[in-house]
Amino acid sequence: MEQCIGLDVSLKEMHICVVDGSGAVVSRGREVAHPEHLAAGRLGGGRLCGGDRRCAPVCRRLMGVPGVGRITTLAFVTAVDDPHRFARSAWVGAYLGLTPRRHQSGQVNWSGRISKHGGGLSRHMLCEAANSLLSRVRRGTAPKTWAARLVNKVGPKNARVALARKLAVILHHSWIDASGFRWTKEVTA
Repeated sequence: MEQCIGLDVSLKEMHICVVDGSGAVVSRGREVAHPEHLAAGRLGGGRLCGGDRRCAPVCRRLMGVPGVGRITTLAFVTAVDDPHRFARSAWVGAYLGLTPRRHQSGQVNWSGRISKHGGGLSRHMLCEAANSLLSRVRRGTAPKTWAARLVNKVGPKNARVALARKLAVILHHSWIDASGFRWTKEVTA
């Protein structure tokens, strides 16, 4: 039997609703919010995913991306839900609201702040992961090097948002092709 779990998470508590494949409510409840339990997939000692254990290997693989932790991975997986609905990994950044707004009218053409469409939690967590990658990860990676060069051109805030968009693309691509993050580029003969 297929079951889906809906979570409404706030700082102090979370509301949980479990529905079956036909949409009928199986269970409802409230629990004190513990981010570490949510990230580990435990609610009240039980498993978060119900009968669906597909999220555990995906989340473990995506946490291999530098700067990305449990909460970021869980927020990304729940926001994207089905990775195959995006034909290209580059579209995930726009879906999460990490692309700049465009205003074009007549002779006016300017690029503004990010659109902020899509899930706010996943966008926020990806920006935090980008910040962590730039400031805390000591090992050099291609995305970190790219963003460090971008800081000099567009400033630190814009570089972090651009890195968050790049992390979304990397996470989606890793999810689709079932590969982990490669710290260095392999030279092909």
